[in-house]
Amino acid sequence: MSFTRKVVTLRPHFQNLSVLQLAVALLLALILATSPALAQDQSQSPSQDNGKPKQDAPSEAGGPTGGVGPYTIPKRNTEAPPPPPPPPSTPKVEGLPDYSIKVNVPLVNVDVMVTTKSGQFVPGLKKDNFRLFEDGSQQQITNFNVSKAPITAVLLVEFASTNYSFMIDALRASYAFANSLQKDDWVAVSYYDMLPHILVDFTQDKRAVYGALNELRIPGFSETNLFDALYDTLDRMDRVEGKKYIILITTGVDTFSRLTLDKITKKIKDTKDVTIFPISVGQIARIMHPAPRRGMGIPVDEMSYLQADNEMRTFAAMTGGRAYFPRFPAEYGEDFQDIGNDIRNQYSLSYHPTNSKLDGTYRKLKVQVVAPDGGPLKVKDQKGKEQKIEVVSRDGYTAKHTVD
Repeated sequence: MSFTRKVVTLRPHFQNLSVLQLAVALLLALILATSPALAQDQSQSPSQDNGKPKQDAPSEAGGPTGGVGPYTIPKRNTEAPPPPPPPPSTPKVEGLPDYSIKVNVPLVNVDVMVTTKSGQFVPGLKKDNFRLFEDGSQQQITNFNVSKAPITAVLLVEFASTNYSFMIDALRASYAFANSLQKDDWVAVSYYDMLPHILVDFTQDKRAVYGALNELRIPGFSETNLFDALYDTLDRMDRVEGKKYIILITTGVDTFSRLTLDKITKKIKDTKDVTIFPISVGQIARIMHPAPRRGMGIPVDEMSYLQADNEMRTFAAMTGGRAYFPRFPAEYGEDFQDIGNDIRNQYSLSYHPTNSKLDGTYRKLKVQVVAPDGGPLKVKDQKGKEQKIEVVSRDGYTAKHTVD
């Protein structure tokens, strides 16, 4: 029944009712008209849902407003966070590209031989036993070790038509060096007269070394151009990596080189990782004949030999080697045994110089060996007798850029 139908049904009776009765009738009609709508709402909203009590509607925050149920979860913020501020930009100079600067601090390696006066290697030294100075300023040693490794060497022999005793001594010294080689050593053999000649390139075959020395039988020229030959050998060894040695068997006399002593000295200074061990030949002939003549009538006086000896000592000192002047054939084997002990057992020091400028200047080096307390180091032999020690290292190096 609709509301309109109820009003139409009650309309004929309004004329016979009083005012009070009319008000009651209107109120009753209003109640009857709204009751179907209330009943319809109650039918569409049941008080139970699957046997469970109805919970309050969720609030705007996302959770129930009553005391029943979980804690209220805050409403999720759907707005995106603000972007981070841009990093500060470096001012760019107009016309210059972006680049980074890399500074290479040079590392200087110094090999030091510490022996007794008789040539015996002094073992057991530590880093604290060494003091290293560059141009008088003490340096901090960063790396320290005792090296005992195979050698890489060039046997450079003077073989010219000069004096028969000189040639015999040169061959004896060369074979004595070949006998001292070990299986892992790398050795090349060259000889020189007017020009340097390569007999065999670097090899580990000792038989190849003997075969190269067997070719030295008939000399060709009487010139002994030592400076040219030494310069050429140093230039070739510059392409070989690692520590290298030159075993120089010579009288030390230079007769006709294009290079002067100053030029070969500068070449030695500029060469790194090469140590020269000169072995003088002809000492017996010099002792027996104070002014021995050379082949083809080239006279060489005693003063020239003394100058040659000083030059060989200088070449050795500049590179950390030692010069030998044997007087008898039996000394060759002992000398090469000492050289083997020196180059197979040595102390290797490394440091970053306080003067890091690579300005091409020559820096003087000095190495001292001291006791742990800073006093002089005392070494005794097996009999308890105190021995003096010798410290052998290169005199210096040239601080310059290297091209990789």
